[in-house]
Amino acid sequence: MCNLYAMTGSQQAIREAARVMTDRTGNLRPLPEIWPNTLAPIVRNAQDGRELVMACWGMPTPPNYLKGHRVDRGVTNIRNPTSTWWKRWEGVAHRCLVPLTAFSEPERLPDGTSRPVWFARSDGEPLAFFAGIWCRWTSVRKLADGETTDDLFGFLTTTANREVGAIHPKAMPVILTRQEELDLWMKGPLDDALQLQRPMPDNALTHLIHGGGRDWAAGIA
Repeated sequence: MCNLYAMTGSQQAIREAARVMTDRTGNLRPLPEIWPNTLAPIVRNAQDGRELVMACWGMPTPPNYLKGHRVDRGVTNIRNPTSTWWKRWEGVAHRCLVPLTAFSEPERLPDGTSRPVWFARSDGEPLAFFAGIWCRWTSVRKLADGETTDDLFGFLTTTANREVGAIHPKAMPVILTRQEELDLWMKGPLDDALQLQRPMPDNALTHLIHGGGRDWAAGIA
């Protein structure tokens, strides 16, 4: 599953593409390597329109998977949003858009090691959005911090298209690029919104094998 992505594009481009009314992120710096359990920007619905905020990547883990664990590092990728655990966050109040410029999947090599393969839009446009959900949750994310209340997010996955499937056959993130897709995910009826849980068309992504996400992500900014 996707556990590394980059957001190195323009803050203004995010605001314009996602129709953000309020930006609460301040001066958003480029984020060439976003890992689980770290902060990243999301766009969510608010009373006065969509807002751009920072949230921690990793939704609450179902309790049966936390037995024997002292911390909850979160669930980054969500395959079945209508399951019992995720269903509480399926409404428009908890849907979000997660901006990205590239995402990475590890390629397993014959010697047992792996290397990152980065994917970006093949049409030359830098910005896209994961279809995400968010919540506010109290838990122990890090032992050193103890119990905290945080805004958390994760994003949907689906079957892989040809480009991603060549590296990671099981799944890929749900990626939205068109304005009508963004609006449908953020305000459409659930059954219609979940029609977006589908792979990108073949050839919609390009990839590059690289030794590290920082240089590749910066290169496509």
